[in-house]
Amino acid sequence: MTYQIDPRTTLRPTTAAAVAALVLAVAVSGPARAEFPEKTIEMTTLFGGPAQTTSQVLADLMSKAIGQPVITVSRPGGGGAIGYTYIHSAAPDGYNIVFSSNSISTVYWQGKLPFNYAELAPIAQTGVEVPVLAVRADAGWKTLKDLQKAAKESGKKLRVGVSGLGSFTHLASAALFDRLDIPVVYIPYGEGRAPAELLGGRIDAALQWSSQFAPHVKAGTIDVLCMTSKEKVKLAVETETCDSQGATGLDLTIWRGLHAPKGTPPEVIAKLQDAAKSAVASPDYAKAADNLGFTPLYKSAADFGSMIAESDKEIGQLMTKLGINKVSK
Repeated sequence: MTYQIDPRTTLRPTTAAAVAALVLAVAVSGPARAEFPEKTIEMTTLFGGPAQTTSQVLADLMSKAIGQPVITVSRPGGGGAIGYTYIHSAAPDGYNIVFSSNSISTVYWQGKLPFNYAELAPIAQTGVEVPVLAVRADAGWKTLKDLQKAAKESGKKLRVGVSGLGSFTHLASAALFDRLDIPVVYIPYGEGRAPAELLGGRIDAALQWSSQFAPHVKAGTIDVLCMTSKEKVKLAVETETCDSQGATGLDLTIWRGLHAPKGTPPEVIAKLQDAAKSAVASPDYAKAADNLGFTPLYKSAADFGSMIAESDKEIGQLMTKLGINKVSK
């Protein structure tokens, strides 16, 4: 845009200054920046099973709240390392986010990631999942104390199935059986394989999400002995806390939430956070929680970030105790 001034016109100093300021503002402002979001947002999912289903429900509800499609894109592998690496290298513009969990800490302390949780920007916590301890119904163990007594009398190591060595279920299992003073051997299996491994007799016990065991509990082939949270919560199966049955002080849960690349503008984080808050508060999310066996829980970006820092420290300490901390001793 060009401004012309009639040379016959005499401008007063204040008028001349105003015109100069206007010309400068037009010259440097450039085109207006579009307001976020103006296109589809991708939510990276790291795992299959209930976690993937939960992320899809969350994405659909966030789409309604934020006014643009939020779609899930599966990027599994490396215990979450592949998905976290993708997000870490993505543009910090809010259009790539990840459905995150404690796995950001486990893969870091295993040495599978060159960065930790602090290199991603927290958006919001969206839920918590509580693992449960399950055994075959024909084992005859109806309580945690039954299992503890039988394991000690057998003189053999209890075969405990875990998602993978260094996984959260491995850490939670170690914390549980250390408290019970039971010698165990950990047997890793593929994702979602806990019921099949139990029923096939390849393991004696498994710590996994209640939704995996619910159909088998109903069929009478698997018994769930306890949950790993300190406080009893509503799950897909009815059970008591491990803490109340002798594993005193046990309180280990999986948090679920959302992260963006570090450097994402605060105003963008705020919009994503608000969309997540709206989704978590919705009846549809509560219904999904009942079906999938998790507990809706919202925390703001700031509170979420503080909680992760504490969780990461605890996980690092547990992995050091197990001898699988590859970052520091």
